[in-house]
Amino acid sequence: MGVDLGDIFDKKEIEFSELKEKIIAIDAYNILYQFLSIIRQRDGTPLMDSHGEITSHLSGFLYRTTNLIEEGIKPVFVFDGKPPRFKNITIEERKRNRTEASEKWEEAKIKGDMEEAFKHAQASSHIKGNMVEDAKKLLGFMGMPIVQAPSEGEAQAAFIAMNKDAFAAGSQDYDSLLFGAPVVVRNLAVTGKRKLPGKGIFVDVKPEIIYLETGLGKNELSREQLIDIALLVGTDYNDGIKGIGPKKALKLIKKHGNIEGVLSDSGIEIEDFAEIKALFLHPEVTSDYEIKWRKPDVQAITGFLCDGHDFSKERISKVVERLLEASDEGQQTLDKWL
Repeated sequence: MGVDLGDIFDKKEIEFSELKEKIIAIDAYNILYQFLSIIRQRDGTPLMDSHGEITSHLSGFLYRTTNLIEEGIKPVFVFDGKPPRFKNITIEERKRNRTEASEKWEEAKIKGDMEEAFKHAQASSHIKGNMVEDAKKLLGFMGMPIVQAPSEGEAQAAFIAMNKDAFAAGSQDYDSLLFGAPVVVRNLAVTGKRKLPGKGIFVDVKPEIIYLETGLGKNELSREQLIDIALLVGTDYNDGIKGIGPKKALKLIKKHGNIEGVLSDSGIEIEDFAEIKALFLHPEVTSDYEIKWRKPDVQAITGFLCDGHDFSKERISKVVERLLEASDEGQQTLDKWL
């Protein structure tokens, strides 16, 4: 998802300790998809309760959020609203890709190729049913602040960071930078040992931090020019130009100054590029949000997960105890965050 600007921006690996006492506005849909993708059984089957409802995302939000709180990080979860009309084509394409991945997943399971099955199962991940509402409900019970974006969650998270109500936006995608987030933190939900796709090699995954102004300064770019580069490469709202990657797009923008010059020189058109650029520069966001952490509701968490979704009471009891202890410690220094 999103545009790949990894060749332009330097990503610095950091320790969680460097984010202590920092508020991170997390793109909730982005992290939800990660949980649905990675929290699965060996053959790719997601975690489910006795009613057949998927619970991988609930497990992810419970355990990973507790880990963040224990590290002294203050997460704010920002949920998507209505997608911009430019995203409709991308959404339909993703649906087709997920359908194809689901078919390949079933074929791999029949063949007994579990590694192949897991790979295709990950690609088939999608949000459905009550997943979003259940995630909001659980996070609310855990005492986490939730912000409902009017449109793109990444844009809203970037706005919260730009408004200095958060230190950074938390997302795997680089789109947060296009929306103006001064700082982006990646890998909040996927830290630890990870197996490289198609290889029997495990690597350590650590949080990464990216500074917008540092990247712009290094490449002598304005934010508008960065958006121009993204439009040439392709975003969630347009296909870009075939054969142009981040490095080539950077050279073209440095040569011509802006996307208008590139398109005029090449004779190629990008439909609605001016409107899409305006969307990145002036996205639909709201300033009507509250960032406040509350004490976790133990009974509500236990009832929701154990009685409602068949989670182990023993395991939930242990993680809730950790959450309570970490929340109490955080409460002692809450004034530093507010």
